[in-house]
Amino acid sequence: MLTAESRHRDFPTLAQQTYLNTAAEGLPPPAVLRAVADYLRDKQDGMRGRDAHFSRLEACRLAAAAAVGMQPTEVAFCSCSSEAYNLLASALNLTATDEVVFSDLDFPAGVTPWLTGSTACTPRLWQARSGRLEVAALERLLSAKTRLVQVSLISFWNGHHLAWDATRDAVRRLAPQALLAVDVTQALGRVPRLCPGADVIISSTHKWLLGLHGGCIVGIRDGVADQLTPRAGGWHHLENAFATDRFTRAVVCRGAAGYAVGMPNFPAIYGLEAALGYLRETGVEAIAKHADPLVARAAAGLEDLGFDLLCPLEAVLPGGIIAFQHPDSHNLADVLDRAAIHVMHHAGRIRIAVHGYNTQDDIDRMLEAMRGHQDRALRSPED
Repeated sequence: MLTAESRHRDFPTLAQQTYLNTAAEGLPPPAVLRAVADYLRDKQDGMRGRDAHFSRLEACRLAAAAAVGMQPTEVAFCSCSSEAYNLLASALNLTATDEVVFSDLDFPAGVTPWLTGSTACTPRLWQARSGRLEVAALERLLSAKTRLVQVSLISFWNGHHLAWDATRDAVRRLAPQALLAVDVTQALGRVPRLCPGADVIISSTHKWLLGLHGGCIVGIRDGVADQLTPRAGGWHHLENAFATDRFTRAVVCRGAAGYAVGMPNFPAIYGLEAALGYLRETGVEAIAKHADPLVARAAAGLEDLGFDLLCPLEAVLPGGIIAFQHPDSHNLADVLDRAAIHVMHHAGRIRIAVHGYNTQDDIDRMLEAMRGHQDRALRSPED
């Protein structure tokens, strides 16, 4: 991943493109493709294949727990972060006087369960200023009524890297009864240090983790497991799914195990276990050491071109995302796309994501294409 040889071997499609869009979709290495083939081979064994399926599930649980800094009993899997957050909302059993704090840099999955009306609560918005989330602003929102603080360690929107320690300490000091949930989708697999002391950790698996769709890691700290056991139907997450009393009561497994409501998505589990192994072998610290300077190079180049970053670089690193808005973003995105330089373009915003398989040439090629577009835009029609 970090050398020309391993990059060519593990990500051959990069020979035809400059890929700077991992914050939307990661590129799976061959180990993930082989794992999916293993799943299909095991599936050919029918019911007997389930022994291999569940063995791989437990191996994945061990790897995921190590990646998020939790115990295996504190980790489970569901289908996506949206499912995880809706199950979390069912567990909290909120009332209209309970307050839930979230930020305007969060992804919708972590915000909308508190806004749809299906959950009774009072939402409180932690608003960013100049692309940053200031802990002082959070402190003004916290009180004895706060039941949950939901944050993203790295924002999907502008790459803002949350000041985790200060955030955690403010919540514990000013709202000690509140639970603290963290979406690490844009950090896990890219940022070495996550969020020690969080009550809930949630991450999709198809981005920086280089896995597949249909997977989500859910971590529930054992000390709050009884408070965060979801109230949802299903079978895989029940203690008595096939017991004689199953038609009179449903006993949900406590904590993280309660979030695995149905049959595991085994293809995603196989892929995730292989992807975690690949990242562990490569080393997330080594990935950050390689990729963070590329982020800084991209940020400096964008600022030289006159683009204003949506979050200042010092509030991004360590992390892989930088973003800017531009009135000509649609045409600029088209120019990049025609040059096989892939970034995210949405709502006037261009987002660039740098992972371990990216290189200095990728950054320079992107900046040169942008510079060329600007030069053409400045020419008069007669030219």
